Amino acid sequence: MKTLLTLWLAFFAVSLQAQDQQAQIAAKAGAISAKLIEWRRYLHEHPELSNREVQTAAYVAAHLKKLGIEVQTGVAKTGVVGLLKGGKPGPVVALRADMDGLPVKERVDLPFKSQVTAEYLGQTVPVMHACGHDSHVAILMATAEVLASMKKDISGTVKFIFQPAEEGPPGDEEGGAPLMVKEGVMDNPKVDAVFGLHINSAIEAGSIRYRQGAMMASSDWFTIAVKGKQAHGSTPWNSVDPIVTGAQIVEGLQTIVSRQSNIVDAPVVITVGKFHSGVRSNIIPEEALLEGTIRTLDSRMQEDVHQRIRKTAVKIAEAAGAEAVVSIDKKTLVTFNDSALVQKMVPSLQKAAGAGKTAVMNWVTGAEDFSFYGTKAPAFFFYLGGMPKGNDPKKAPGHHTPDFYIDDSELYVGVKAFCNLVFDFAELSAK
Repeated sequence: MKTLLTLWLAFFAVSLQAQDQQAQIAAKAGAISAKLIEWRRYLHEHPELSNREVQTAAYVAAHLKKLGIEVQTGVAKTGVVGLLKGGKPGPVVALRADMDGLPVKERVDLPFKSQVTAEYLGQTVPVMHACGHDSHVAILMATAEVLASMKKDISGTVKFIFQPAEEGPPGDEEGGAPLMVKEGVMDNPKVDAVFGLHINSAIEAGSIRYRQGAMMASSDWFTIAVKGKQAHGSTPWNSVDPIVTGAQIVEGLQTIVSRQSNIVDAPVVITVGKFHSGVRSNIIPEEALLEGTIRTLDSRMQEDVHQRIRKTAVKIAEAAGAEAVVSIDKKTLVTFNDSALVQKMVPSLQKAAGAGKTAVMNWVTGAEDFSFYGTKAPAFFFYLGGMPKGNDPKKAPGHHTPDFYIDDSELYVGVKAFCNLVFDFAELSAK
């Protein structure tokens, strides 16, 4: 009887401690909300392009150093990594935010609207945080401040990853998560689990959406060079027309999706985004160049689609007497959420947003280079809503557009989520 009473008292003490911890997190996240919004709006007004996040990195590094967090700069060109060692032994948990903006001109009339321009591939372009990375940085800065204030209660180590170039490095440069991983961000100390979030303009502010297994698509880029025979536009029979052949290839690629792929297993997208050919209206040119993207949510389907694209382009070209050369560049892996990790950590998200505001989402054909961290440790990536309450998701301005907009009043929910994940993962790892 005494043993049972002792066990019950121990369980009750642990339960009270967990409740107190959760209350502390909620209170601290609420208290830092005003600063979080201030940081986010400053970053929104001062965006920087991929691999050029110099001032953003300095802003982040100064904040982390002020908190007494060990800081490493210049990782993967402009990345910042912070290391917070807790007061107790335990696992290493990584939290990631991406920092780069996009070459987009902002159209939303805000007091903190971006007026920034920068050089991109030899051109002067407007720059905007048109995908919400400013909110990701601010959320992780706030998370670092909250966790630093609870350092003695943390079991293990927290690694804060502020990553450049998620949107892709310019030209032939290396960058983004692949370079972060290559330079050892998931080692020294070795990460046991990695978490990340992405704001979403079509999900109500303060809500969380997640999915176990494949969540976001791989992103591959392709080029198809079609070589024909040049002739005068008035005598097409003397030509091998690469434009007509290219158009037939575009149509043929769509049958891979509509007639050859089992989309019951997982979605497939093939989009031709560029078609270049010719210099004059009365000349049938010698060459045409097609460029596009492939999105898949299954690695086996990814390889199968690649083979079908090559075969389709080459055979259509051969039938026309032309030649097609296909090149496929794998850019981003499938963002895959470790099923066991998701099942364990969903309660942490529910504590942050509320069980009624935390739900499973559908697949997304957009891509995220967060996927590369998942090759080194169990990973869990989720969405945080940023749509003003009462708005229609179907009318929400899309990401990567001039009208992109988020309600930043409930970004603190992301802070609560990250903090709960850190504490809960350590507790579950100890069992």
